[in-house]
Amino acid sequence: MKFRLSIALCILAAFFFGTAFAGPAQQSSPQDARRMPTGDSVVPDTVSQALLERGEKLYVRRCGGCHSLDRNRTGPRHRGVYGRKAGSVADFRYSKALQLLNLIWTAETLDRWLENPAAVARGTSMGFRLGKADERKAVIAYLKSLSDTAERQGKN
Repeated sequence: MKFRLSIALCILAAFFFGTAFAGPAQQSSPQDARRMPTGDSVVPDTVSQALLERGEKLYVRRCGGCHSLDRNRTGPRHRGVYGRKAGSVADFRYSKALQLLNLIWTAETLDRWLENPAAVARGTSMGFRLGKADERKAVIAYLKSLSDTAERQGKN
């Protein structure tokens, strides 16, 4: 009986001292919330730093053969592509399909485009496809982070 009472007192003491002397709960900063979005209280447009870094790596590896951020190559430059009208870089020679395409590059249109460019603009000269949805999401988030649009700033 004495042994059981000692164990019970030890458990109670551990519980009491564990809660009474625990440091204050660590509060997350707004920057932490931006990096690790969870739950319903997170703004839907929140993008983690890890996603942007992954998007940048994927962009260099998967898109960098034909595109650059700041100069035209086989494909047009991409800085500012998010929110821009398709086929509108003045000093790039687009295929007829892109010249006639009447859309703005948003998350949705870029996702469809990267998944299957020919389905968006039949006759496009871009044949590359980015088949994995998570890779498209990362690349789009990266491109969006490099664009200064009203939508990115939460005004739409």
